[in-house]
Amino acid sequence: VVTLSVYNMLGQKIKTLVSEQKNAGTYSVQWNGDNEFGQKVSSGAYIYKITAGNFVKAMKLILMK
Repeated sequence: VVTLSVYNMLGQKIKTLVSEQKNAGTYSVQWNGDNEFGQKVSSGAYIYKITAGNFVKAMKLILMK
Protein backbone atom coordinates (compact mmCIF):
# COMPACT_ATOMS: atom_id res chain seq x y z
CA VAL A 1 0.00 0.00 0.00
CA VAL A 2 1.26 3.47 -0.91
CA THR A 3 0.30 6.31 1.41
CA LEU A 4 0.84 10.04 0.84
CA SER A 5 -0.22 12.36 3.65
CA VAL A 6 0.24 16.04 4.46
CA TYR A 7 1.05 17.20 8.01
CA ASN A 8 1.34 20.60 9.64
CA MET A 9 4.57 21.61 11.38
CA LEU A 10 3.21 20.30 14.69
CA GLY A 11 2.97 16.81 13.18
CA GLN A 12 -0.83 16.80 12.97
CA LYS A 13 -2.20 15.06 9.88
CA ILE A 14 -3.98 17.52 7.60
CA LYS A 15 -5.00 15.23 4.75
CA THR A 16 -4.32 11.82 3.25
CA LEU A 17 -4.03 12.21 -0.51
CA VAL A 18 -3.28 8.58 -1.47
CA SER A 19 -3.83 5.32 0.39
CA GLU A 20 -4.05 2.44 -2.06
CA GLN A 21 -2.17 -0.37 -3.75
CA LYS A 22 -0.02 0.93 -6.62
CA ASN A 23 2.14 -0.81 -9.19
CA ALA A 24 5.70 0.41 -9.67
CA GLY A 25 5.79 3.52 -11.81
CA THR A 26 5.62 7.29 -11.85
CA TYR A 27 2.54 9.05 -10.52
CA SER A 28 1.52 12.63 -9.84
CA VAL A 29 -0.79 13.97 -7.17
CA GLN A 30 -2.24 17.45 -6.71
CA TRP A 31 -3.29 18.91 -3.38
CA ASN A 32 -5.71 21.84 -3.52
CA GLY A 33 -4.79 23.06 -0.02
CA ASP A 34 -7.76 21.63 1.86
CA ASN A 35 -7.96 19.40 4.92
CA GLU A 36 -9.91 16.17 5.47
CA PHE A 37 -13.07 18.25 6.03
CA GLY A 38 -12.76 20.22 2.78
CA GLN A 39 -11.71 23.42 4.56
CA LYS A 40 -8.86 25.45 3.08
CA VAL A 41 -5.72 25.52 5.21
CA SER A 42 -3.48 28.54 5.76
CA SER A 43 -0.48 29.42 3.64
CA GLY A 44 2.74 28.20 5.20
CA ALA A 45 5.07 25.24 5.63
CA TYR A 46 3.81 21.67 5.65
CA ILE A 47 5.39 18.21 5.55
CA TYR A 48 4.37 15.51 3.11
CA LYS A 49 5.20 11.89 3.86
CA ILE A 50 5.23 9.01 1.39
CA THR A 51 5.28 5.41 2.61
CA ALA A 52 5.44 2.31 0.42
CA GLY A 53 6.38 -0.93 2.13
CA ASN A 54 9.66 -0.29 3.97
CA PHE A 55 10.25 2.98 2.09
CA VAL A 56 9.44 6.19 3.98
CA LYS A 57 10.30 9.73 2.85
CA ALA A 58 9.22 13.06 4.32
CA MET A 59 9.84 16.45 2.73
CA LYS A 60 8.85 20.03 3.46
CA LEU A 61 6.53 21.93 1.14
CA ILE A 62 5.41 25.54 1.10
CA LEU A 63 1.77 26.34 0.36
CA MET A 64 1.32 29.84 -1.05
CA LYS A 65 -2.07 31.26 -1.93
